[in-house]
Amino acid sequence: MTDVVASKGVSTETVSSVEHYLAPVVVELTALHVNGKQAHWHVRGLNFEPVHELLDDVVDHAREWADLAAERVVALGLPIDGRLSTVAAQTKTPELSAGFQPSEKVIHEVIEQIDVALAVIHAAVEGLGEVDASSQDVAIEIERGLQKDRWFLFAHVAA
Repeated sequence: MTDVVASKGVSTETVSSVEHYLAPVVVELTALHVNGKQAHWHVRGLNFEPVHELLDDVVDHAREWADLAAERVVALGLPIDGRLSTVAAQTKTPELSAGFQPSEKVIHEVIEQIDVALAVIHAAVEGLGEVDASSQDVAIEIERGLQKDRWFLFAHVAA
């Protein structure tokens, strides 16, 4: 029987580096997914419906992108730890305010969470440029999409 490896032609060093950059992306996007849903449930105000629906989009995107980053690491042969206990211990996102909140406050808090995720994602884009172009493409795709979500939220509070 032939030995089967998770990823052919990718060095152990490359795989380890990809995990180093993408694991924090998974953590921050998972935190954004969970916290974004909390914000979605508790937003209030005159523009409730569009913000409520936009937060659902942000949540869906964060989940999809966390999955994309996680699957890249797993495809290269390493496990990924996206358990909520791990996410809670490792995320750098600030805690959301509890309970019902006005839409403007919710938007500001979610943008703060997005900014934390974007900083981690941008570090992955930069770091992966020297390591693995395919993994960098994953990070670039996530960064581009999350920047758009941030813009859509920001447009609700911009002067």
